[in-house]
Amino acid sequence: MLDHVIRGATVVDGTGAPSYTADVGIRDGHIAVIGTVTEESRTVEGATGLVLAPGFVDPHTHYDAQLFWDPYATPSLNHGVTTVAAGNCGFTLAPLNPARPADADYTRRMMSKVEGMSLVALEEGAPWSWSGFGEYLDALEGRIAVNAGFMVGHCALRRYVMGPDAVGGQPSEEQLAEIVRLLHEAMDAGAWGFSTTQSSTHSDGDGQPVASRHALPAELLALSKAVGEHEGTQIEAIVAGCLDQFSDAEIELFAEMSAVAGRPLNWNVLTVDAAVPERVPRQLQASERARKAGGRVVALTMPILTPMNMSLGTFCALNLIPGWGPILGLPVPERIEKLRDPGVRAELLERANSKEAGVFRRLANFGRYVIGDTYSEANAGLSGRVVRDIAQERGQDPFHTLVEICAADDLRTVLWPMPTDNDPASWALRAETWQHEDVMLGGSDAGAHLDRMCGAPYTTRFIGDCLRGRKLVGLEQAVKMLTDDPARLFGLRERGRIAEGWHADLVLFDPERIAAGQATLVHDLPGDSPRLDSKAIGVRAVWVNGVEAIRDDVVSGAVPGKVLRSGRDTRTVSTR
Repeated sequence: MLDHVIRGATVVDGTGAPSYTADVGIRDGHIAVIGTVTEESRTVEGATGLVLAPGFVDPHTHYDAQLFWDPYATPSLNHGVTTVAAGNCGFTLAPLNPARPADADYTRRMMSKVEGMSLVALEEGAPWSWSGFGEYLDALEGRIAVNAGFMVGHCALRRYVMGPDAVGGQPSEEQLAEIVRLLHEAMDAGAWGFSTTQSSTHSDGDGQPVASRHALPAELLALSKAVGEHEGTQIEAIVAGCLDQFSDAEIELFAEMSAVAGRPLNWNVLTVDAAVPERVPRQLQASERARKAGGRVVALTMPILTPMNMSLGTFCALNLIPGWGPILGLPVPERIEKLRDPGVRAELLERANSKEAGVFRRLANFGRYVIGDTYSEANAGLSGRVVRDIAQERGQDPFHTLVEICAADDLRTVLWPMPTDNDPASWALRAETWQHEDVMLGGSDAGAHLDRMCGAPYTTRFIGDCLRGRKLVGLEQAVKMLTDDPARLFGLRERGRIAEGWHADLVLFDPERIAAGQATLVHDLPGDSPRLDSKAIGVRAVWVNGVEAIRDDVVSGAVPGKVLRSGRDTRTVSTR
């Protein structure tokens, strides 16, 4: 007997092949039959006019902590994501050295600072009961509703071995050997591989460059070599040039890391803007160089424009503009005083528009910001208005106007920058870039920057755009880009396609309605902390390992997800 039958669905199987109409039967967590199902089933539902696709795979998330208080990985699961890759950017909650209990507090503060997670939620929502990476994975086993795989973070490895010296120091020969041993131990326990960052934007809770930023190439290559000694593993890496354009040294480093491991390396995130036509070719030189060296470097890129909830209080990238961090790090009264100083504003604008600001230059067009939520009588009626228009009415320059609006709210004013890369030429360039063999959709950062951005709904928003919006790719190709492509990169065993015998990770949706709702601020984290959420529109149901996890945007309460471990649940992916 079958467990469930989905009858008469339009099946888009994830391979890119044309869709077809069929019944799909599920038994024991797997797809048992595709075609005309006559076998008896415990439950049956009609799906005429609905699309059945494989569950979406999000290749770049930070659900490492959230899964403890939200096993449903919302809102990703609502939007059809059934498998998430976490432990990215060199940041993980394990391993933790049991000889230094204070390391857990350091890790929480680092995650709060660098990934925008609520410190209260981190303190109250996770058990922090582990030491080794395997113990961390075991703590999640059997209690999550999505499938989740985890890289092991370079910062945690360094901190475990070197303690506070991990920030600013270099490991001795013995310490490097111990860091490599810990990585082997983590991969033996099921870590998907190794993640690291050398991005200049990543600082810890003390404002210091995170531990991995101090690693020299020899250390990175030693860890990469270790990755290649385990089945089904990967590398994920971030460098300063990921946000704009790579240096020659960064291109060479990526190529060497992948080649010495004999494993794919993916990085986040490739931004596409027709106003900067040289960026995409430059970034993809890393892929070209890697292939010549025997490796493979894959760029993640988002198929939507992710809105950012910004402010002069909680920043979301404004503090990453060179020279802005010290001012925005001041206590609020002092910060307001400095920002109201015309000389300080002029200096900040000069820094924001300099070449050194790189990709952050696009944040400096303050006339294009839209005012979101406000909190004072002085700002009544400004929500939804463009700063440029308000500045013209007041006879001020836009940055002056923005500062005064925010100061009236004690810097709590929500700011929405209008994107500069929403023009037809940029979208045409994106469609062209997506066809490159070393470009893959992803980069949601779901689980991070919780009250500042909401990238998790990129799946439904992208498919809705493909069906009813710009239609840059067809439905079958769009589904493949969200399912089989990332599944094959990670070497997932029997996931990413609708095929008999494969795991029943499925999403059923209405092609006439599928979309994502507007991001709204909700207070549902431990400690009543805020985050941005987005409703899924037109998603009828989501199954994980054959069990219904979502029905009409409501979680079922079931936790059928699996901790996916390297080797057992992933196979090695060739770099050639």
